[in-house]
Amino acid sequence: MVRAIVGANWGDEGKGKITDMLAEKSDIIVRFQGGANAGHTIINNYGRFALHLLPSGLFYDHTTCIIGNGVALDIPKFVAELQDVLDKGAPMPRLLVSDRAQIIMPYHVLFDQYEEERLGKNSFGSTKSGIAPFYSDKYAKIGFQVQELFDEEHLKDKLTRVLDQKNVLIEHLYHKDPIKVEELLKTLIEYREMIAPYVTDTSAYLYNAIKEGKNILLEGQLGSLKDPDHGIYPMVTSSSTLAAYGAIGAGIPPYEIKEIVTVVKAYSSAVGAGAFVSEILDEETAKIMRDNGGDKGEYGATTGRPRRMGWFDAVATRYGCRIQGSTEVALTVLDALSVWDELKICVGYELDGEVLKDFPVTTKLEKCKPVYKTLPGWKTDISGIKEYDKLPKECRDYVEFIEKEIGVPITMVSNGPKREDIIYRK
Repeated sequence: MVRAIVGANWGDEGKGKITDMLAEKSDIIVRFQGGANAGHTIINNYGRFALHLLPSGLFYDHTTCIIGNGVALDIPKFVAELQDVLDKGAPMPRLLVSDRAQIIMPYHVLFDQYEEERLGKNSFGSTKSGIAPFYSDKYAKIGFQVQELFDEEHLKDKLTRVLDQKNVLIEHLYHKDPIKVEELLKTLIEYREMIAPYVTDTSAYLYNAIKEGKNILLEGQLGSLKDPDHGIYPMVTSSSTLAAYGAIGAGIPPYEIKEIVTVVKAYSSAVGAGAFVSEILDEETAKIMRDNGGDKGEYGATTGRPRRMGWFDAVATRYGCRIQGSTEVALTVLDALSVWDELKICVGYELDGEVLKDFPVTTKLEKCKPVYKTLPGWKTDISGIKEYDKLPKECRDYVEFIEKEIGVPITMVSNGPKREDIIYRK
C-alpha cells in the first residue's frame, strides 16, 4: 500500500516526526519533491537531526529510503547530511537515488543569491538554496539529470552550451565573474563519485515493490499553501507540494496512493514573505507563541530564521486539506498551547464587509482580515499523556472544534517532540 504524508499549511507542520513515526510500519520511504531548502526535525535515541534531503524514515534498519526523480538534488549537501547522521552513531541507511533526479548546480545557488540581492526589498524571502533557478532550468530543459554525470563527453558538450547562456546573465545582469567550463566539469565529476553508489532506476524499484505488496510512504516537503499552483502565489516554492505530485515525483501510478495523511499544526506559523491572515502582529504575543513552539521554538530547521506566528487558521487548513485530498489529519504541537488562558481560531476572512469561508486567491487574500472564535485554554502540561480521554476537557474541545471546522478526522494528536509523544484517536 502507498500512503502519502504532506502538510496542510505553509510548511513547518511537524511532518518529520510523523513521517519518522509512520516509517516504523513502512518498508520504503520516498522523498518526492523539493530540495535542501526546508528541513524536517527528528528526535530519537541517536539525537536531534534536521534532515533536509534525506527521507525522515532512515533511522530504521528495515527501511529503504529513496530520493525520487522529483527532488532537487544538492549532491554535496546530501553527502554532508548523510555523514552527520553517521557521525552521531546512527547506522548506515539503505539509500537509493533516482537516476532521473535533477542536480542543483553550483550556479543555481549563485543565481538565487544574486537575484535576491538584486530585488532588495521586493525579494521572495528565498532560502538561497538554488531551488527557483533549478526548477526554472528543469522546465526550460537545460537542467542536468543524475544519469548525465556518467557520460563525460555529453556532459562537457552540454555544459559549454548552457554556460554560454548563463555567463551572459552573470556578467551583464549581475556583474559577476563568468563560470569556466573546465572548472565546473571537474566539480561535476566529483559529484559523480559522491553519488554513484546510490544511483538506480527507482521507478522500476518501486513498481516491483508495489507488486510485492510493500508498504510505501511518500514524504512531501512544505505544505499546501506553498504549492506553485494552489498556494499563495508568487510567495510559494517551485515544486508541487501536493500528494498528487507524489505519483510523478516518485514515478508510480496515481491510483496507487490509497491514504493521504495531512499534518496540521495546532496553531499557525510561516517562514518567508506572503499573505498570512491569522498572523499575530503583536510581537510580544508572537514571541510567547514562538518560544513555546516545537522542541526548540519556532525557528526554521534550515535557516534558523524566526517563524511568523499566528492563531490556528481553519479557513486555510480546510482548503489545504481539500487540495491534498486528505483522508486523515495528524494534529501536532498541541502541547505548545498549554500556556494560554484563551485561544483564538480563525473561522472566517472578512473582505469588504463579507465573511469568506473559502480560501481566496492571493490578491483578495492580502486584503482579508481574520474573524476569530475564542475558546478557553487548559493551562496545564499535557506532555506525556497517551490517551485522548485523559486530556483536559478544554483541550479536547479545542481539537474537536478544529476537526469540525476542517471536515477531516483527526486520527493522531502529537503532544511532544519525541516519536512516542503521540495520542491515537479512533
